[in-house]
Amino acid sequence: MGEFTNSAEVIEDAQKGRFLAFMIGNEAYGIEIKYVTEIIGIQSITEMPEMPSYVKGIINLRGRIIPLIDVRLRFGKEPRDYDDRTCVIVVGFNGFSYGLIVDSVYEVLSIPDEEMSPLPEVNATTNNKFIKSIGKTSSGIVLVVDCEKLLSQEDIGEISA
Repeated sequence: MGEFTNSAEVIEDAQKGRFLAFMIGNEAYGIEIKYVTEIIGIQSITEMPEMPSYVKGIINLRGRIIPLIDVRLRFGKEPRDYDDRTCVIVVGFNGFSYGLIVDSVYEVLSIPDEEMSPLPEVNATTNNKFIKSIGKTSSGIVLVVDCEKLLSQEDIGEISA
């Protein structure tokens, strides 16, 4: 008798160590591929009142309302006009989806566990809450973003309302 495995486990296993790499300025970031639902071009955004400045608004994606976060603003960087390289990475977790506006998306990377490092502890006051770990690749360093921390529970509550 052959042993059956849960198809979710097989998918999870195939996605392990795989990251969608994107750029903000000259910095390379990655997001675990298991969170990524799709990548779309920038489109018309409906602004929402009383949202943090990094929540740019919402879009209607095939009948689903998706809030958009400008990752550049969320990371405290200078705003930049959107252009033809600007992309929206739609991510999902715990039944909630949102879009990440990034300068550009460039590839899917495989980074083995042994090439992943925890964040260095520079000092006790440094709180890099959005970065989960650091991946080392042949072309340099990729900062792995913790997409579950880009929006606070408060933000999610306000957007969902």
